[in-house]
Parts: sequence; C-alpha cells; structure tokens
Amino acid sequence: MTQDQFASEKPERIDRRRFFYLAGSLGLVAALPSSVWAGTGNYEAMLLYCIDPRIVDAVHDYMDQRGLRGKYSQFVFAGAAVGVVAPAFGTWETTFWDNLGISARLHHIKTVIALDHRDCGAARIAYGEENVANPQVETTTHRKALAEFRRQVGIRQPDIAVETGLMALDGSVEMFT
Repeated sequence: MTQDQFASEKPERIDRRRFFYLAGSLGLVAALPSSVWAGTGNYEAMLLYCIDPRIVDAVHDYMDQRGLRGKYSQFVFAGAAVGVVAPAFGTWETTFWDNLGISARLHHIKTVIALDHRDCGAARIAYGEENVANPQVETTTHRKALAEFRRQVGIRQPDIAVETGLMALDGSVEMFT
C-alpha cells in the first residue's frame, strides 16, 4: 500500500450492530463476579517450600502424586518452615504470615503443607553446622522447626490444618505429625 492509498483509507465505521455487540460483550465482562478478577476460589492447600532449585521438580511431582495439581497456592522462600520460625530469619515471618492470611481469605485453603528439605543451606545458617551434621541430627532439627511452624499456624489460623514433612534430595518425603 502506497502512502497515498494509506492516506485515502477511511477508518472503519462502527455500525449499530457492531456497537451493540461490543457493548454487550463489555456488559458481560463487567457482570462477572469479582472473584474471577481477584484470583479467588476454593483451593485445597497452600504449599510452603524452599527456593533450592534441586527440589523444585520433586516438590511439584510430590503434589501431583497427591492429586493436588492446580489445587494449591505456593509460597517459596529460603528454608521453607525454617525461614518462618528460625530467629536468624526473624523479619521474614511477617511476609509469610501476611501471605498465609491472604491465601486463606482469597483461596479458602483447608491445609498448609510445609516441606523442608535435606541439605538445606538456610537450615545450616539458622541452626549451625552441628545441627545438620548427619541425617539423624538433621531430622531432629527439622522436626523441631516444623513442630514450631505447626504450633504457630494453629495460633494464627486455627481453622487450617497443617501437614509437615522433610524431603530428601531424591524426592522422597518423610511426613511428621
């Protein structure tokens, strides 16, 4: 198309039929419930896990195996439950609790699933090398952190169930009650 042809083109006119079609479409969009726009709905759980790239796929596989694909929200930061309860990361807890409150309100979650993992650098920073030195000591350290996490969720969100576990780097999970 030459510049002269382009200049002589008239903009397409909106006839009455097209106008009503567009107006009706906008009306339908406006009539949708606010939950469509707010990302709300009913989800089974909120998953808390660590940022460690070595476990990301295993965590998602674990949730898929539980039949929870598309049925949970996520919160991911260093240490998972350790990042919430360890004094070394004291300023982080506010962010998690605020997020949990929003997830409970918007997603109506029934359960929080917290998955710590083995060989976690955040746990090493928070509790010291001696408290993650071997699998038995490491398990005890995570078990205590996850128990404290469970206790705190119970205080802040008593209507939400809590599941906690420790994931090995091979993707296997040991759940704690």
